[in-house]
Amino acid sequence: MRAFVVYESMFGNTRTIAEAIARGLKVEGVAVEVTEVGHAPPAPDEDVGLVVVGGPTHAFGLSRRSTRASAGEKANGPTVSSDVGIRDWLDDLPHRSRAMAAAFDTHIDKRVPGSAARAAERLLRRHGYGIALPAESFFVSDLEGPLVDGEVERAGRWGGQLAATIRATSMG
Repeated sequence: MRAFVVYESMFGNTRTIAEAIARGLKVEGVAVEVTEVGHAPPAPDEDVGLVVVGGPTHAFGLSRRSTRASAGEKANGPTVSSDVGIRDWLDDLPHRSRAMAAAFDTHIDKRVPGSAARAAERLLRRHGYGIALPAESFFVSDLEGPLVDGEVERAGRWGGQLAATIRATSMG
């Protein structure tokens, strides 16, 4: 089983979560590639059985060019992703009926409406992907972070849960 993790990150927090998810998958024996969305191919290779996508929640959902620009203006340094976002990548993703997927997001550790992960999950379903686990949110303490204590470890565990779910699905 191969997995492809593609992420969008403004301040590096979502990248850190994507890398932790990948480590959790690897610990469970899944070969995994992690790529920033601006460097991602238009579609995962055909032998990829799990696609994991993640990005920050902006304006109650997936980022847009305008919200990425706004985040860049607020940043104390350069942003990780600025030109292409998860929404753009998912919009162009080809239909795949035999692959599984999962989505995650990062957002401020407060009760906020909307979720980039749930929006990404809907787009993945529209492109024929089965959903391995429900969308998951990981929390940052402020706009630029840092991640809330324990979130990196929780992301690793979620990656492990994804591996177990995919294994069980492929056996059943």
